[in-house]
Amino acid sequence: MNVGRSPGVLQSFNFAFEGIIHVLRTQRNMRIHFVIAVGVLIAAMAVGVRRMELVALLLAISFVLIAEMLNTALEAGIDVATTSFDPLAKLAKDIAAGAVLIATVNAVAVGYLVFVERIADPSSRALDRLRDAPTELTLIALVLTIFLVIAVKAYTGRGRPLRGGLPSGHAAVAFAGWMAATYILGDSTHWFLVSSLTFIMALLVAQTRIEAGIHSFLEVLSGGVLGALVTLVVFQLFWS
Repeated sequence: MNVGRSPGVLQSFNFAFEGIIHVLRTQRNMRIHFVIAVGVLIAAMAVGVRRMELVALLLAISFVLIAEMLNTALEAGIDVATTSFDPLAKLAKDIAAGAVLIATVNAVAVGYLVFVERIADPSSRALDRLRDAPTELTLIALVLTIFLVIAVKAYTGRGRPLRGGLPSGHAAVAFAGWMAATYILGDSTHWFLVSSLTFIMALLVAQTRIEAGIHSFLEVLSGGVLGALVTLVVFQLFWS
């Protein structure tokens, strides 16, 4: 990179995703938060949360993950700047850890407020409400797909987040979108046309990743299968 030249948009996104993957790969607490976040989203589908409740859950999850990443970044910066014990450095680390704790407690409180009534009243028609909310279901499926792509990239350590590596995130999201469109329009007279068009678009996304030399066929195939399977499972369980 030339000195004084700012990175391009794609490169900036790569740097950002590399930071997420590094924290996920090296920090046990981040992995725990990630697993819990996936579990919460699955539970949200199971009980049929409303749109604003889903917004609250996504914000709470984001706050916890952001706080954990800032805590990790601060600790790394302090470790680089300080070679011996410094009370102020310890205090800074403790404050950052406190921020993670506050975000976590807030997330627990939000989760309790969202889920308590549905757990206490199992006779509520939560699944029926969810079946009538394909937008929320599609959003959750896409978020789960992205979470799983990041987790697999962190595990394999291959390629860059937006360029190369197993699996292809672009293919995963494209085929997740195709599967969601296919399910949502299942009873429509234009189902076959829309499903075919979205499938072709997903194939074009996968083809461009291969032709550009960014991904191999196996990486694109694994991404497409991952995105389609996650969305298929979500809709089979909660919208069939």
